[in-house]
Amino acid sequence: MRELNTPNTVADAIFGAVADHSRPLLTYYDEATGERTELSAATLGNWAAKTANYLVDEIGVNAGGVVVVDLPEHWQTAGIVLGALWAGADVRTGGFDDAVLVFTSRDRLDDHPDADEVVVASLDPFALPLRDLPPGVGDYGSVVRVHGDQFFSRSPATSALDGATTAEVITDARGAAERDGIVAGTRVVSTRPWHTAPGVLAHLLAPLVAGGSLVHVANATAERVAAIADVEKAGVVLAE
Repeated sequence: MRELNTPNTVADAIFGAVADHSRPLLTYYDEATGERTELSAATLGNWAAKTANYLVDEIGVNAGGVVVVDLPEHWQTAGIVLGALWAGADVRTGGFDDAVLVFTSRDRLDDHPDADEVVVASLDPFALPLRDLPPGVGDYGSVVRVHGDQFFSRSPATSALDGATTAEVITDARGAAERDGIVAGTRVVSTRPWHTAPGVLAHLLAPLVAGGSLVHVANATAERVAAIADVEKAGVVLAE
């Protein structure tokens, strides 16, 4: 049975926990490319809302519809995951025969030959569009930009992440945050992966559900992570 105070979606729980939407919610570092992209709660919320509106209005995603997110850790991946959750989709990170849509990267297109709908994320720091995609394959930045940057869930989502319910995901995310010492306002620097469902729950959703903010660092040495944690004024540092 759904608890009375459970938000409609995990995304509602996350954005409802934000005290100041102008402050950073997600910062992404890739030391291999030199990228540092910082998104406020408002900006990440806009990307998630555009994604949710695209999924509902253009793709016709209904509550519990399966959306596969086969992408590495990136700020675009976070916007896609949160948008799919907001739309009421059941987010999966692996192959699924009945997926309504698959979000993936150009180098993983061959892993989804039978998908009905495929959208490729460029993983570009500025979400610049990809060119020369195969016919019928959408570019993430292009397909969502035309959609509204506000979204309001209309009903409770059934499944949220890998078949788990919204209430289960929120409860488990809060538990993971508590174990890691994350509370509201905590700035979390992390190298922990979130390209699988357990990783999405514990390493992406947990800090945000708890009201913290996430700084994800890729391809960095331990010394560089420590330096970033100092610069970002991290209250918690989580390494693999």
